[in-house]
Amino acid sequence: MCGPHTRRRRYYQIREFQMASSADELESEDPDDEIELDDPTPQSNPDALPERLYDINDADEDSKKANLQQLSLNEEDAWWNQMPINNLDLSSNALTHVSPKIENLLTLTVLQLHDNALVALPPEIGKLEKLVRLNLSHNKLDELPAELFSLPELRHLNISHNEFVELNPDISNLHMLEFLDAGNNNIKSLPGGIGFLVRLTALLLPNNHIVELPPDIVNMRSLQKLDLMKNDLIALPEDMGLLRKLECLYVQHNDIKELPSFEGNETLNELHASNNFIERVPKDLCSNLPHLKIFDLRDNKITQLPDEVCLLRNLNRLDVSNNSISVLPTTLSSLAHLISLQVDGNPIKTIRRDILQCGTARILKTLQERAQAKDRETGGADAMSCGNVGAAGQSTDDMTAGSVDNSYPRQHVEPVQAQYMQYQYQTQQQQFMPQPEQCRIYYAQYNPQPQMRSQFMPVPQYEQDERYNHYLPQVQQLPYGNSFQHLPHMSNNLPQQQQHQQQPDYVNFSRCAVQPRWVYKLRHTRTLAVNLEGLTNVPDHVFELAAAEQVHVVDFARNQLRALPNGLQHMSKLVTELVLSHNAISQVHPFISQFTRIAHLNLSNNLLTDLPLEFRVLNTLRELNVANNRFTFIPKALYELQGLEILVASENRIKALNVAGLEGMSRLNTLDLRNNDIESIPPILGNLTNITHLELIGNPFRQPRHQILIKGTDAIMSYLRDRIPI
Repeated sequence: MCGPHTRRRRYYQIREFQMASSADELESEDPDDEIELDDPTPQSNPDALPERLYDINDADEDSKKANLQQLSLNEEDAWWNQMPINNLDLSSNALTHVSPKIENLLTLTVLQLHDNALVALPPEIGKLEKLVRLNLSHNKLDELPAELFSLPELRHLNISHNEFVELNPDISNLHMLEFLDAGNNNIKSLPGGIGFLVRLTALLLPNNHIVELPPDIVNMRSLQKLDLMKNDLIALPEDMGLLRKLECLYVQHNDIKELPSFEGNETLNELHASNNFIERVPKDLCSNLPHLKIFDLRDNKITQLPDEVCLLRNLNRLDVSNNSISVLPTTLSSLAHLISLQVDGNPIKTIRRDILQCGTARILKTLQERAQAKDRETGGADAMSCGNVGAAGQSTDDMTAGSVDNSYPRQHVEPVQAQYMQYQYQTQQQQFMPQPEQCRIYYAQYNPQPQMRSQFMPVPQYEQDERYNHYLPQVQQLPYGNSFQHLPHMSNNLPQQQQHQQQPDYVNFSRCAVQPRWVYKLRHTRTLAVNLEGLTNVPDHVFELAAAEQVHVVDFARNQLRALPNGLQHMSKLVTELVLSHNAISQVHPFISQFTRIAHLNLSNNLLTDLPLEFRVLNTLRELNVANNRFTFIPKALYELQGLEILVASENRIKALNVAGLEGMSRLNTLDLRNNDIESIPPILGNLTNITHLELIGNPFRQPRHQILIKGTDAIMSYLRDRIPI
């Protein structure tokens, strides 16, 4: 009679329909905890809500009077088997008030009141001490009760689309708050003390009238997203760099005239500053934002882009449309990951209009050709590479010995009268031998003479070798040049072809030398990035150094690698992102299975035809890009990647889809198969509802037709489901 029964929640419907204002709300809601009402008719006043709502957690009189025998007939309906309500959704009911009896629902953690006509909230709402999420958007509120700011567990507050003209200073008392959306109001200023919201990760204030940010806003050390678009801001705080975790900044449609240097904002990924009055891009900004991927500067007053823009190594998208730029810097061509360059609406006279109209790839190719031509004219100075630009934006030609880190031995900062010289100790040969194909860790000393870009000396670990100390004085006395034949007892031991190597070989080698300031960047950016250097191999000790500095992002895009460098194994427990796109890699070594933390892998634009079975153990992999290779099928190992969310396999030779394999990839939401050789699309592909973004354009199949493909994923999946045989 008293056996175990599943505890059941009681359901009432008290809304016309549920309308979530964001995807975050949909993910957070538990439908089993919702109250629903049998009558779907929208309510026009609070008195129309059933009184039973506010004491729903109490047992009704009928249940209390029922005897044990009656309850045993349907025990799961008994009051002791009912759970208290946690999630209450009163949205879209045209409510103008909320009853003070709301205080009876002490177990509420989520309260949805958006899309009503509320003009005020009862003070009793402050007694809901377990409340975690409160959505008050799309109402007519102009203030919140003071009691609300004492809610100890509130983490998510949405008051957007109301009539607030200011925020109550007591909002700083919400110490647990992580998300605040106050957009689309009439707020003119932010209260002092808002910086006490140190747990806040997202602050959304778009479409207001804010003129100035309070100084303590930079105290929000957990802030990751800051949205200030469509306000009246005239400047940003100079110490924005204190927001160390900031990833996305939106300041479009303001009155900003100058951008800060963002020193300290190394995690910033997106900077949207269009439709302002910005006149220049600070040089320091370029060196301070190593992870910036999106830089939107359209519709400003910019007249020139600095050469230091090449320091934005990870930049994917640069939009400078509708400015006053007349010349594009050739250093743009050294940005290995730049896939979108928008320059429309500028008076550019140095590049033909037809080239500009051809798009990003053609523009960058033109800039690269001009950089190479300039390189030849200047006698080897690398006009295309970022190597000539110092960390602070100054030309390396202007650097002197005084600008070098004094932490290195004095012996290695003396100007050395040689160009592109390098030494490597060979234990088997018992002599120094130049190795043009291998990179060593060298100390780079810049010389003010324009014809000498840099001189390379061995790192301190070699200075104990007597041969090193023997040759060093002779090297320091060498005349300008790039040949090794000046070295006694050295060039005579080299093969004849190595004695007559041309200057470009040494220039290529000099590019891959790792300078001390690069070691500094390794430590502070946790990124090893060497692009556009023509590397065919990377020695192990480069990865050993990177591993010692806890580097977790490795980028060797746009080189000439034919395989994964063996030294990568030294970083297998650290790497989370690996970029090897635009190389000549024809196979992936099985040691890839050792990368237990990798989440993003880019192998696009190579010569791959398959992936090893060891790939299937990469459980942490979330994004894989193998576009523009030579695959004729989706590798079998990928079907076992349960955590994979994004698969880009466009521009290959794939002929068929293995839907049964794709069904096992439960988290896959993006599948890009554009421009392959797929002859037919199985209708059962439409049953894979986890795929929310599907690209199939550019394949030879006849169905679905192109008109359906361009309508998007929903139309494609619906079309396929309709053709599944019954």
